[in-house]
Amino acid sequence: MFCIDFETFCGYAISNSQMIRKNQIFAKEDLILKFFSGKEKKHPAESNDDLIERLLLENYNRYYHLAYSYVHNPDDASDIVQNGAYLAIKNSASLRQPEYAATWIYRIMLNEIFRHLKRPDTVSYEDSLSTEGKPDQYQDMDLRAALDSLSPEDKAIVELRYFEDLKLEDIARILDENVNTVKSRLYRSMQKLKLKMEEAE
Repeated sequence: MFCIDFETFCGYAISNSQMIRKNQIFAKEDLILKFFSGKEKKHPAESNDDLIERLLLENYNRYYHLAYSYVHNPDDASDIVQNGAYLAIKNSASLRQPEYAATWIYRIMLNEIFRHLKRPDTVSYEDSLSTEGKPDQYQDMDLRAALDSLSPEDKAIVELRYFEDLKLEDIARILDENVNTVKSRLYRSMQKLKLKMEEAE
């Protein structure tokens, strides 16, 4: 059985993102500590627990980078990932089809991102540059600005397809849409990005 303690998980996260302090990884320490240590099983579907645990560990950077691409702030991105991971662990028993666990977690993370963006104190990309006085980790600022001009849902399709390298079928499952709709939205989004990039030249 795949098993890892909470301390090891903390170390993994820190080594892959030095901007995150150990005590910031999860706000719900008690539940997550019990989950990873195996001292308490909140859900009867143990195989789901193991699968979700492994995916959270393997894809931590992916979730973080996806969140960061929206909020452009390391602390906010960390909060989003920790909340998403907590929800995935808490609701692991509701996962009916383990073969779709990866897309299920992505959906949770995206929902957390969208929820965060609705907060009144969310800082826009342009404001983050002016307040922090420095650009984010992405080299092409024009591309970042163009992506942020898309709706959160359309941006998700582009991010998942070209930055996370997910298949259209998986993206459709994450967004709960049919594949043809995702294809159409991806095409329209790429056309919008092309125009934005041309305007920036």
